Amino acid sequence: MLPRHYHPVTYLVRRGLAALGLIWLVLTLTFVLLHAAPGDAADLLVPPDASPEVAAQLRQELGLDRPITHQYGRWLANLLRGDLGESFRRREPVRAMLASALPISIWLGTMSLMLTFVVGVAIGALQASKRDQWTDRLLTGLTTAVYAAPSYWLALTAVATFTYGLSRIGAPVWMRLPAFGVTSPASDASGWTVLPDLIRHSILPIAVLAAVGAAGIARYARTAVLDLSRSEWVRTARAKGLTRSRVLFRHLLANALPPLVVLLMLALPGVVAGSVFVESIFAWPGMGRVMLEAISARDYPVVMGATVVYAALVVLANAASDVLLHAVDPRRRG
Repeated sequence: MLPRHYHPVTYLVRRGLAALGLIWLVLTLTFVLLHAAPGDAADLLVPPDASPEVAAQLRQELGLDRPITHQYGRWLANLLRGDLGESFRRREPVRAMLASALPISIWLGTMSLMLTFVVGVAIGALQASKRDQWTDRLLTGLTTAVYAAPSYWLALTAVATFTYGLSRIGAPVWMRLPAFGVTSPASDASGWTVLPDLIRHSILPIAVLAAVGAAGIARYARTAVLDLSRSEWVRTARAKGLTRSRVLFRHLLANALPPLVVLLMLALPGVVAGSVFVESIFAWPGMGRVMLEAISARDYPVVMGATVVYAALVVLANAASDVLLHAVDPRRRG
């Protein structure tokens, strides 16, 4: 609970400064770890048969021959001016690369987070209402298995099942979900006519991203509803003749909402981490795929630019969860 003498503006300022400090720490650690790894981008950019002089010249052009403190100071100064630098590999502005990839990741992340919350809460509430019955045990086993499974394994399993598997058993074409790409390469649709094709291609990656988060929220929602069901006011509501479903939806879930909202915001890091592999497997040109390609190519500016976006999303989501909890939970208001 917040101290009563805290003013809302003061509280927001303190949270904002703490978030900025955490983002700076994440970026600094990422920068140091990138440059501490053996080798550098110049070794991968020059041809295998190039002379050492060519690599040294390229290293000088990229500024990699300078001390790490100088490189960090120059990168940080450019970042404060809004300049994320230029890609070593593509020779394109990093900001333009991320601007084209970010909408795709936002689409996947937003849809998967919505499904994460809705499906997770629904499964958790069902488990609580069927406590210790076979339905509860079955769903507990399934959610535990899905929550423990790596995102890339779930993605490959989904492709093997709903794309190649359905094709091998002779399922109709409309049942076979696309495995790769944002839209069909042969499609000549434009404008809003692209939407049906986009939705079909989105089903598998969104389902994979939402599955892990929904499994985690379901486990938490089950525990929260069961804990609340033992309260005195729940027994009073049932004694007054309220139906089981009315008690569940109007009272139990309403009181479990504050921690579930926070949990939804905290599920964002899992979506971000999962998107790195999911976008790569499904060939979606989003932030995750850009990040993975940049890491393999030692493209420092792109890696740092993507880290800025990811760190800001995760840290700000955590800060927003605290603010939302203060807003939706009357008990935390001074």
